[in-house]
Amino acid sequence: MRLCVIAFYYMLFLVSSHGVHGQEEEEEEEEEEEENDYNPDVIMMEEKPTTKGLLCPKSCSCTQEGVVDCAGVDLKEFPIDLPETTNHLSLQNNQIEEIPPEDLIRFYRLETLNLQNNRLTSRGLSDDLFEQLENLSYLYLANNKLTVAPRFLPSSLISADFAANFITKIYGMTFGHKPGLRSVYLHNNKLTDAGLPDNMFNQSDKVEILIMSSNFLKYVPRNLPPALYKLHLKNNKLENIPEGAFDHLSDLRELYLQNNLLTNEGMDNETFWKLNRLEYLDLSSNNLTHVPSGLPRNIVILHLEKNAIRTISNNVFTQIKNLEYLLLHNNKLRARGIHPAAFLGLKKLHTVHMYNNLLEKVPAGLPRRVKTLMLLYNQITAISKDDFANTYLLEDLNLSYNKIMSTSVHRDAFRKLRLLKSLELSGNKLKSVPHGLPKNLEILRLKGNEIFVIPQDTLAGMTKLKELYLNGNRLKINSVYTGAWSELSSLQLLDLSGNLLSYVPPDLPESLEYIYLQSNKITMVTDSAFESTPNIKGIFLRFNSLTPDSVKESAFQGLKKLQVLDIESHLALPTVTKKKTEESEKEEEEEEEER
Repeated sequence: MRLCVIAFYYMLFLVSSHGVHGQEEEEEEEEEEEENDYNPDVIMMEEKPTTKGLLCPKSCSCTQEGVVDCAGVDLKEFPIDLPETTNHLSLQNNQIEEIPPEDLIRFYRLETLNLQNNRLTSRGLSDDLFEQLENLSYLYLANNKLTVAPRFLPSSLISADFAANFITKIYGMTFGHKPGLRSVYLHNNKLTDAGLPDNMFNQSDKVEILIMSSNFLKYVPRNLPPALYKLHLKNNKLENIPEGAFDHLSDLRELYLQNNLLTNEGMDNETFWKLNRLEYLDLSSNNLTHVPSGLPRNIVILHLEKNAIRTISNNVFTQIKNLEYLLLHNNKLRARGIHPAAFLGLKKLHTVHMYNNLLEKVPAGLPRRVKTLMLLYNQITAISKDDFANTYLLEDLNLSYNKIMSTSVHRDAFRKLRLLKSLELSGNKLKSVPHGLPKNLEILRLKGNEIFVIPQDTLAGMTKLKELYLNGNRLKINSVYTGAWSELSSLQLLDLSGNLLSYVPPDLPESLEYIYLQSNKITMVTDSAFESTPNIKGIFLRFNSLTPDSVKESAFQGLKKLQVLDIESHLALPTVTKKKTEESEKEEEEEEEER
């Protein structure tokens, strides 16, 4: 009887213990379920598969939908423990050198394979490695060490990126017989003409984007896909364009041929003529001596800069009725080499760059509707009365760094430019501010001249001017007519640095927010120096002849918006200004940290 009682209590203890431990295990299982519910798609290798056949390598992430991400996890070999249902596989930014065929062939559902930025070599990829992947649409092999392109690719391919390798050869079936192929990227390789098959895109007629920049091609590839709308051949060794090379590309919109060795003799009058839909043509950085004839009529943007163009005839542009941007800078153009009717009828042309040429004067026959005209860095010495008589829509005119003198600027040179907002005449030989400046100017740059006087009323009526740059001249206080600054009722920025001013100019406009006076001869700052500028935010007085006694503390009192006071460090700044400056600097540092 005693033994039975002992046995009963022992069984009761076991049952109780099991109940406690069982409850703890159930709670732990519930916590694990809650964690899995938080991110149900992520299944790591440490966990058991919840779906039949679903595995996931350590450090990778896998989803139930077949997306596997193993990017940048320092893999040295192709992972073999992947779900067979994988359809999107990311392996970029690893150190994989080869892919055994048996490791890849089982992924029959694979649609996207990203292997870019690894260490793959052509020896590490068998010729038919990708061919059996019948659903593969997107293949990325950029930034590896391939020396030849894969010999066979699946017919299902839509996009192939083999950029930034060492590829010297393409095979006939690499891109051929791919009815759905849309884009091919081969830039930054070592391709030559001999490495391209004659019919590289045989029965792949729907390719729309072909990027072959930065190779060693001397000729435009033959038999290009007829559906192309973007073709990049820049940074090659192209010397000529074979007859009819582009004739069948009726859908081409963008053609990049810059930085080659093209000459006018290397193309004929019909080279581009049949590209009826071409909108963007870049022929910059070649060896052209004149503008090519037969340019397509629908071009919108035309790059011809950085050539050796000396002449523009009267009929090379007139048929391009949709031309909006014409870039001719860094050539060898002289005004007499530009026919007066060269731009006739170009009603949409609004931006013309002709800077850094050899223009000795403003060319005749400028586009009537031009809005932005860049003529800086030429040899222009004068601006006559009618130079801009027909460009009445001009908004931005840059004549900086020429050889223009004050006496050679006609008083009525700018009379028709009623819409002009920005005028730049920096770096010329002006000794005074020109008369007849447009009244609607918002920005006027005259820095780096020899200006020593602002004649009476030269700034009169310029009530819309917001920024005035006169730095690097020879201005003194008495060389500016009385009331000149106060007339500029909208002026926000005035740069008078690098002149010969002996004190802060009087009668500054109330609208002024920033004044640059550094590197002058200023010896004192009076208590009324900034009395007329309650909105001032920045005052720059460094590199003058100021002493602690010559700066009045009251000069900066009441300037509630002052944020920056740049002055010699040895000067005693007013306490209130120091505080505001320090607070402003702190705010700027905090904003920078946030950015």
